[in-house]
Amino acid sequence: MENLVAGKTAIITGASKGIGKATAELFAREGANVVLTARHQADLDEVVEAITSQGGRAVGIVADSADPKAPKEVFAKAIETFGQVDIMVNNAGYGDMFAIEETTDEHFDMVVQINFAGVFRYCREAVKHFLSRNEGVIVNVTSVNGELPICGVAYTSTKGAVNTMTKNIAIRFSGTGIRCNAVAPGVTDTPMAKAWAAGELAGGDTMLAYSDIYTNTTLPPTQPIDQANAILYLASDMSTGVTGRVLTVDNGAFM
Repeated sequence: MENLVAGKTAIITGASKGIGKATAELFAREGANVVLTARHQADLDEVVEAITSQGGRAVGIVADSADPKAPKEVFAKAIETFGQVDIMVNNAGYGDMFAIEETTDEHFDMVVQINFAGVFRYCREAVKHFLSRNEGVIVNVTSVNGELPICGVAYTSTKGAVNTMTKNIAIRFSGTGIRCNAVAPGVTDTPMAKAWAAGELAGGDTMLAYSDIYTNTTLPPTQPIDQANAILYLASDMSTGVTGRVLTVDNGAFM
């Protein structure tokens, strides 16, 4: 692969670690200007430094995806820095394992704000920016849990909701230059997945027992770069004929 997103500007949320970090680094290698968001400046600075030291172009913006003001502020900074935005990657998210009988209203609302409402607001800001040019790409990072909900009730519900929203946006802009797709990672070698496997995610191990029943847990996890490659495919011109699709990347574990 070489320069698949050359000259494009991509906003990537949750880009300080895991899948988001791998995506930001890959996009930069492929010629994109990358705008990274996360909640901690030090973590962002580390990724930005790694990218710029290799000749890439990157800027980090502290932003909480649950903050209704964040998308407008992030887009304004991205446009000020790089002129326009071409690609929106909604990667930031929160995982939990709370079964329905354990889930409080407050916790459910918190997860919805991060995983669903935040993605909605970034998608809305993106399409407003894309409309005047009739061009732009959204890639939402969801989860295999959007189809096979074996983790917490709030987490899995929001991932299913984002899958549906992805298809709704694609329908709205079908036949135009604006596309919207999603990548649904399976178990990936990230800090959150390690905490899940150890029963250390919020909610503990109540739902963990169902993993062995409904999935093939003997298969190896994917790597963050596997997910980043899928995101790059959907963000680049390689997938110009693809919209409204959810691409599962899971080594076959959730078939």
